[in-house]
Amino acid sequence: MDFGFTPEEEAFRAEVLEFLWEYRDTDGYFHRGKDTAGGVRRVYRALGERGWLSLSWPVEFGGGGRSPAYEFILWDEMAYARVARPPMGPGLVAKALMAHGTDAQRERYLADLRRGRLNFCLGYSEPDAGSDLAAVRTQARREGDHYVVDGAKCWTSNAHWSDRMWLLCRTGAAGSRSRGLSVLIVPLDSPGITVSPIPTLDGGRLNEVRFDGVRVPVADRVGAENEGWQVVASALAVERHVQFPPKRLRRDLHEVLAALDAAGVADDPVVRRRMGELSVRLAEVDALALALLGEVIRGEPAAVPAAYHKLAGTVLAQDIARAGVEFGGAEAAVAGTDTEFLWRQSILETIGGGTTEVMRGLIGRQEFGLS
Repeated sequence: MDFGFTPEEEAFRAEVLEFLWEYRDTDGYFHRGKDTAGGVRRVYRALGERGWLSLSWPVEFGGGGRSPAYEFILWDEMAYARVARPPMGPGLVAKALMAHGTDAQRERYLADLRRGRLNFCLGYSEPDAGSDLAAVRTQARREGDHYVVDGAKCWTSNAHWSDRMWLLCRTGAAGSRSRGLSVLIVPLDSPGITVSPIPTLDGGRLNEVRFDGVRVPVADRVGAENEGWQVVASALAVERHVQFPPKRLRRDLHEVLAALDAAGVADDPVVRRRMGELSVRLAEVDALALALLGEVIRGEPAAVPAAYHKLAGTVLAQDIARAGVEFGGAEAAVAGTDTEFLWRQSILETIGGGTTEVMRGLIGRQEFGLS
């Protein structure tokens, strides 16, 4: 297995680093109680102008036709710089539209997604359907050439500033599980939608989005009715390589090391040993990320490699932050310090995008045949 990048890919990395210097103060990867939406939108538009939101899109859809390695490099460096996370629109949504959308939908949405002018959030989780998306209850009832949507989504990132929601809803019978789901594109300024904040442990914001008789044209359903599960699954399969960039962890480790050095404990043998152990585990996460990238490049099923990577990476994020709090003294536990913030934020990473328990269950079933 070749874990290296080509000279052309490394040259692209140099371009990315030069670009990031201009946006180094955006600070949109984390929120920490700040409203960073405006800065993040500016970054997305700038990326769109360079064609970097559509690096691996097929050329026939206006993309660059490049390897997914270019996307990995871009979002890995964005994570280290703490600038922004990958947007859902040009990634998951656009690739699902290419695979399952109509010509009219592609014409309507792809150009603005490619240019960073249209922002999507994901309407998946619900109060009683967090990790078990087959239990979704938000209902879309067909009335002529519209659906009427009622229900609620929760823990939705960026719903308060997105333009559209990629909504997973139930169009089949109540007990139909994954066989009765459909995907709708819903404008978030539609009558009957209410967006309410859910404060998070790290000072950021998630959202509850309620639907009260929201009318959505049937023309904005993606894929066939009751076949939304296939749409969602195929979209996730091509985006796993950018969802938890390992350089985010490298930046975490560098910040904790700097804090421990400032506290005068970096040369303590116990601290040095722990930091060495964490550095080795970081190298393991790097290897898992590149193995996952290889699977995506080859077009192979990547659910298990993605679960290994997310599990190892998010647990390591907690352990890096825990070491900072454990060895950093009383100052490291003061609210608002970088080390204390990393500890709070790292807990959320083991929940979003599939909990640690879900990742372990997936590995157990698909890798080891456990039931």
